[in-house]
Amino acid sequence: MTDRDESPQDAALTAPRDPHHNNGAAPPPEIDTTAAPDGETTAIEDEKKKQPSLIREVIETLILALIIFLAVRAVVLNFRVEGLSMSPNFHNREMLLVNRNIYFHFDLNALLNWVPGVDRKGQDIVYPFHPPERGDVIVFNPPLPNADKPFIKRVIGLPGETVEVKDGGVYIDGQRLDEPYLHGVETHCYQQLNCPPVTLPKGYIFVMGDNRGNSEDSRAFGPVPINNIIGKAWVTYWPPDDVGVVPHHSYPDINDKPQSSAAPGDGDRITIAISGPIVYDERSAIAIYR
Repeated sequence: MTDRDESPQDAALTAPRDPHHNNGAAPPPEIDTTAAPDGETTAIEDEKKKQPSLIREVIETLILALIIFLAVRAVVLNFRVEGLSMSPNFHNREMLLVNRNIYFHFDLNALLNWVPGVDRKGQDIVYPFHPPERGDVIVFNPPLPNADKPFIKRVIGLPGETVEVKDGGVYIDGQRLDEPYLHGVETHCYQQLNCPPVTLPKGYIFVMGDNRGNSEDSRAFGPVPINNIIGKAWVTYWPPDDVGVVPHHSYPDINDKPQSSAAPGDGDRITIAISGPIVYDERSAIAIYR
């Protein structure tokens, strides 16, 4: 055998491989060329994860907005002035926010009577903030049988006081009320110049519009039960030129009487003498001529 002769072993080692013959070995795995790159796959998975989170955030935002809305409505209400009865200080279509909780009150005796062994008689009305004050501009349900809208007026007389309109002005317990917000306009009693004295019982107030010549108020329908008050005018928010806190006018020359802590009783009546008494029923405060 010459040097050029090859052994079978050498031939096996040097023979070229047949690409179509794998000698019984498993075929190599196929590569899916249609699969997305790793970066795109990760982005799709992230989007799927974000969807439930986005829905949850929207729901949480809606719930929070509802809670805020209910909380605000529990404190304030918005009203639109209709008419000219409060001119020139409040104008037609002026928009107001009204504080509905400022006159919140409760009967302390009724609360304490829940305690075993406690039996307190009568009523002891407590105002956590303050009761209606003279000069407050209030929104209330008028004591009229067919009234379908609240009224806006100014508080003039308080419980226990005697209110009288005469000589072009308003008198509280015989003392003339200084009302600079009327800008010199006189106050009369509709067809007649003077109104007879009205003594307000516990739980009642006397209200008037600032436009005294064009206002249906306590001169017409009598005193207003405090329980009829919806709230106190707080902020003007429309039109833009009038935006601001509603001013409160004080009356330093009038000595306010301590207001009774009791609520209106079933037998309270207000009697005024005008050629025969006018009796205001305590439940409706509507004038009944006799």
